[in-house]
Amino acid sequence: MLTRRDLSKAIGATGAALLLGPAAAGTVAAPAEMNPLHLVDPELRAAAAAMLAQHFPPMTRASLPAFRASWVAPASLPPPAPAPAVETRTVPGARGDPPVVVQVIGVRAGGAPRPAILHIHGGGMISGRAQNMTAFCQTVAAELDCVVVNVDYRLSPEAPFPGPVEDNYAALVWVARNAAALGVDPVRVAIMGESAGGGLAAMVAIVARDRGEVRLCYQTLIYPMLDDRTGSSRATPPYIGSIGWSPEANRFGWTAFLGVPAGGDRVPTGAVPARVANLAGLPPAFIGVGAIDLFANEDMAYARRLVASGVPTQVQVTPGAFHAFDFVVPEARVSREFTAAWKSAMKAAFAVPV
Repeated sequence: MLTRRDLSKAIGATGAALLLGPAAAGTVAAPAEMNPLHLVDPELRAAAAAMLAQHFPPMTRASLPAFRASWVAPASLPPPAPAPAVETRTVPGARGDPPVVVQVIGVRAGGAPRPAILHIHGGGMISGRAQNMTAFCQTVAAELDCVVVNVDYRLSPEAPFPGPVEDNYAALVWVARNAAALGVDPVRVAIMGESAGGGLAAMVAIVARDRGEVRLCYQTLIYPMLDDRTGSSRATPPYIGSIGWSPEANRFGWTAFLGVPAGGDRVPTGAVPARVANLAGLPPAFIGVGAIDLFANEDMAYARRLVASGVPTQVQVTPGAFHAFDFVVPEARVSREFTAAWKSAMKAAFAVPV
């Protein structure tokens, strides 16, 4: 029987634990006639098999503290040398909320103003820390020549909606108001996140549009968690979501965040991007997801709605890829192509118009 540490070693431990949250909680292999491994890209198959071999008790509120405590920070690839500087700051929270801790990465003295990215980590709404993604954000800051603000927002169920959204929005407002001091071009501020972080990024983009305080130039949503109905009131094929993030884990994460059962008729207004009626006026978007990720259908549906609403949208669906595949096996061809696609999109968004 593999231990959690063995699994981290088997898949490279390059960030999967953070992104997957309770990745294996409630996850079981599909029936033999629908074996999901047959659909996995060959370069990803060994890691997928190791993940499917794990058996953890179902995620519950009682087991959540032990689960969080058991995490080992993923060993990300080191950022390019010299690594962009990291400064931990505390910024004002929303009215009545506590201050928000952020990592400010890549600030440089002097020179022309540069783009900025507000980065939101994943973890199923219930887990993860900003510092688990420090090296990743340093790499992004170096490769895109930008400032990255990495947010350590409050987690659910201790802080349900709107707490995590307001934390991230408060950080975005702080970036906009302090653009000059940060050396940031206020018209080239983007937002991005992975998994639950992608879902929160979509929510913050909607809040920014509605409140009119900050204008985002782009949103990069990496296999975003957008619809509480997936795996609850909407069933998925058995081979979708069997690797990396399961319907059971999704129900737990969304229920913790919403404060009401996932998939119900009534959820808090603005808490679920897929349920927001009006998507017009949102910033251009990149949405990327693996074809056998639990979020594949909801992500493609959201992309179609953005396009129908007049929002320029690029979609990348990677065949044979499960949730967080690019962090689990970053050296695989499909992972490199996936990463190159969203970085290329962000570079284009940051290009200064002639």
